[in-house]
Amino acid sequence: MMATRDVIVAATQNCLSARKKSLSLLRSLDLFSQVLAVDLGLKPALLYDANCASSEQVQHYLSSLQSSQIVSESLFTLDLNDNTLIVNKEFVLLHIHEILNCGSVGVVDVSHLLKSPVLFDQSRGEFMDMMQKLQLLIQGCERHNPEPLYVGEQCEEWNLCTSFGVLLGYPVTYWFDQNKSFENCLSMTPLMVTSASATWKTDATSHTSCLYSFSIPVDLFKKSQSILKHWNSRLKERFEKQHVLTDLTICQTTVTLPSVCL
Repeated sequence: MMATRDVIVAATQNCLSARKKSLSLLRSLDLFSQVLAVDLGLKPALLYDANCASSEQVQHYLSSLQSSQIVSESLFTLDLNDNTLIVNKEFVLLHIHEILNCGSVGVVDVSHLLKSPVLFDQSRGEFMDMMQKLQLLIQGCERHNPEPLYVGEQCEEWNLCTSFGVLLGYPVTYWFDQNKSFENCLSMTPLMVTSASATWKTDATSHTSCLYSFSIPVDLFKKSQSILKHWNSRLKERFEKQHVLTDLTICQTTVTLPSVCL
């Protein structure tokens, strides 16, 4: 395991340095545990935000881990409007299929002209069209692709906030009419924040990472209970099928913020 940790840290330092700075040991281990969660199918994707490394650097990092056989070949790098994600192709396609056929994700309209957030009708054309295009895009991604999958003009009309929520596996994601404004109506709105964390043990130590963190307006919490319950049970079910990460912890807190950036 020590050798594995050395490979992980080396891959991080060799591939992900930005502005002549490398990630610390703690952040290197945190990043890898997130990648591991994606590889194990505990989440469809992760959004890379550790530093200013490019999509090409993240792809190089992922390829290094794959060549060392630490993670599988099912992972690929997605560049969505200059935002970099590491994606589990099989799991994300299953996730999108469930959304298209079962409505397994709640969508909350937080457009700034609303007095308060409301549940979004998922049958609306723009949401279904985005899901279908995202599905086709990922289906076309070739295995062992040495380059990131770039999404350029295809995503110009997409609400990226919504697409990120879907790709990251949140049971609830936000939507707003970006053609009118990028502002939202979440200011001073009580939000229920759900977090899920797990522990990866390495040599004599262990590292705990947050796998999920998402919110839903408190006023819509009861209406979303079935979706949240389904997400909770599925996560626990998948977690029990693997033996790499341990100590799954799911907790909830309520916050009210003067402004919320999406």
